[in-house]
Amino acid sequence: MNRLNEIASEGLNERRQGVGIIKTSEVHYLPAAGFFLSSAFWFVIGTLAGLFLASAMIAPDFPLYKNVSWLVFGRVRPMHTNIMIFGFVGSALLGSINYYVPRLARRPLFNVGLGRATVCIWNLLIAAGTVTLALGFTQSREYAEYIWPVDIAVLVVFGITFYNLMRTVADREEKVLYVSVWYALAALVFVFFIYFFGNAVWNPSTGAITGMPDGILAWFYGHGIVGLFLTPLAIGVAYYVMPVVCRAPLFSHTLSLVGFWTILMFYPHIGTHHLLQTPAPTWLKIVAITGSIGMLIPVATVLVNLWLTIQGRLSNIHEEIGGKFVFAGLVWYLLVCLQGPFQALPVVQRVTHLTNWVIGHSHIAVLGFSGFIAIGGLYFFLPRITGRDLYSRKLADIQYWLLLVGLTGFFMVLTIAGLIQGSAWLAGSVVYKVLPELHVYWVWRLGFGTLIAAGAAIGLYNVGRTLMGKTTKEKP
Repeated sequence: MNRLNEIASEGLNERRQGVGIIKTSEVHYLPAAGFFLSSAFWFVIGTLAGLFLASAMIAPDFPLYKNVSWLVFGRVRPMHTNIMIFGFVGSALLGSINYYVPRLARRPLFNVGLGRATVCIWNLLIAAGTVTLALGFTQSREYAEYIWPVDIAVLVVFGITFYNLMRTVADREEKVLYVSVWYALAALVFVFFIYFFGNAVWNPSTGAITGMPDGILAWFYGHGIVGLFLTPLAIGVAYYVMPVVCRAPLFSHTLSLVGFWTILMFYPHIGTHHLLQTPAPTWLKIVAITGSIGMLIPVATVLVNLWLTIQGRLSNIHEEIGGKFVFAGLVWYLLVCLQGPFQALPVVQRVTHLTNWVIGHSHIAVLGFSGFIAIGGLYFFLPRITGRDLYSRKLADIQYWLLLVGLTGFFMVLTIAGLIQGSAWLAGSVVYKVLPELHVYWVWRLGFGTLIAAGAAIGLYNVGRTLMGKTTKEKP
């Protein structure tokens, strides 16, 4: 256990020696740097697509939204969601594990060439997926819209990344595996199988099976891609970053493993809570609701464990911009995981189902929780990869506040709009009467979304300048 504490606070020791920035070998971290730059780029593209959608909600009759085939809502929406999940958050988290797994194993990345190949394939598949969706080639299943060749490329990246990191771990000098490594490897295994089954890869023509089983399979995937891809990778980053930032060992390694095993126990079954209003089997709905409430156990263990690690050291977090982002992500994690089980209750879902409430919830899950932690990992690891300070701490702080204010407003506006929608529909009102009431909230949504897009653009500039090595004299 003492050894685990040493591993958790390894960055602290190097800071005390005056190194400040860890630069073991820049070549070995090229895959991580490539994923970080990809994340910053796709974040801008994804938010621009989101802004386009938000503006289309306000003025759907504007000719641009109706007369240009590749800009219609039904095509841009899956482009936006897939770019944000895979391009923005996924890239940053894959970059993080390509950095911290070799460090925690005390071995260089097994094969840098394979790592660089995954960066290239990953970006090509996201670009190909975006273009094919724009051209109308889709499998028409929410979050699983990519066509078959793109699906295969996704699986190839997950498979190669797992092989590369597993070989790194197998050759390790460090005998004890810190919990972040557990989360990284487990996420790659689970997402491979969730993606394979959720996209019905064995059926290339449709990427689906038939009837109600396909709905269940689709939400097994839709919920799993967040819960068993983004969530464990984000938690792994938080477990690595927070002890270093707080200059303290992790409070409890036992709690970290309780959280690890319980998230694997509960999460795979809860996707059906999106189907409570459908003919899905009752027993499956009960399993999904029970699992949703059971998710409070791993969430509580993660948050209590990290909070007790942070306790009394909040001032340290403000000194490290990566720590600020990760801490904010943990607060969003608390909120999204309180809201999730609550809205899984049938009595609540009668009001919230298919409303803007759910859209607000999904945004705090992807951008708030895993997105903030992904950016935190990016800003925390990037100086350690390049051996240089971040180009501008001030720009990173501006990005932080733009994203925080933008997402908070975005979430509140959509929650209110969702409650108006749900209550009106429950009272028997019709759509054409409800829509005018929602218009003002959608205008606010566009305004807050503009802040998020501005934050993404600042982040891309900051990351690009940091990688180019043109530092400022400004102190971080």
